[in-house]
Amino acid sequence: MNSAPRLITFDLDDTLWDVRPALQAAEQAQWSFLASRFPDLHLDSTPRETLDTIRRTVLKKEPALAHRISLFRERFIDALLQSHGVAPDAAAVAASEAFAAFLSQRHAVTLFDDAATVLQALKRQYRIGAITNGNADVYQTPIGHLFDHAWRAEEFGISKPDPALFQHAFTDAGVTAAEVIHVGDCHQNDVGGAVAAGATAIWFNPEGGESAVAASVVRNLAELPAAIAQLERHSAE
Repeated sequence: MNSAPRLITFDLDDTLWDVRPALQAAEQAQWSFLASRFPDLHLDSTPRETLDTIRRTVLKKEPALAHRISLFRERFIDALLQSHGVAPDAAAVAASEAFAAFLSQRHAVTLFDDAATVLQALKRQYRIGAITNGNADVYQTPIGHLFDHAWRAEEFGISKPDPALFQHAFTDAGVTAAEVIHVGDCHQNDVGGAVAAGATAIWFNPEGGESAVAASVVRNLAELPAAIAQLERHSAE
């Protein structure tokens, strides 16, 4: 990187926490709500093929929902209920309430080891941001107070690795791409997208590995401050 970093941005799911337990709990909360509201419909036994068909139909009708996953989930639940004979108005209300049940568990995340400690350390020197394709609101999680900025793909209708999402974030934060280090677990979405936008990327990969694109690779979050410090030293040379 050519400039000293001012902003460190993070992916969220599978970078700062394991997303699977939270998603499983959120899905369970959603289906439990629907089962209690519509016990005679037996929605939880709907064949997967039927669910997939409904999802495809919803996306075909509104392609932009591919980048607005919260609204997509609501539209899917709405369509599912209507396919079982629920009136449109009632289906829309229930879909909104079911999504609220989903979201209540979506934010009950279990952080990776050292996530909070590392963020606290970095915040002393840099601004901290989140750039995510998911629908988690970092401010609703236990580490929300450590973030100065947060950008979700669904707010812009574009998703990583599209460099436009990163550029929106950088402009909003008042920094240049050269002043940003982005950290994420997905090589294509996080590393590729950030670099295409002109930023520096650090690949979080617990399995290790090499990258011709990332400026550094870390196996755990505890390695991150040293990796960032090294990049900053190089920028000063």
